[in-house]
Amino acid sequence: MSKLTKYFRDTTEEMRYKVTWPSFEELQKSAGLVLIGSLVFAAVVGLMDVIFRTGLEAFYNSFR
Repeated sequence: MSKLTKYFRDTTEEMRYKVTWPSFEELQKSAGLVLIGSLVFAAVVGLMDVIFRTGLEAFYNSFR
């Protein structure tokens, strides 16, 4: 049990004194970049989906 207590004590100490936390402005910039990147990625995947669906529908309809 003492090992578990030491682990939590050391973890708390490291989080308080050794971790460098970002400022609020840095956090906002990073969140904005993640949001923009996610939207661009979703748009690219959506466009690929439309292209493949249209291509496959044309391919399948050519055999009817």
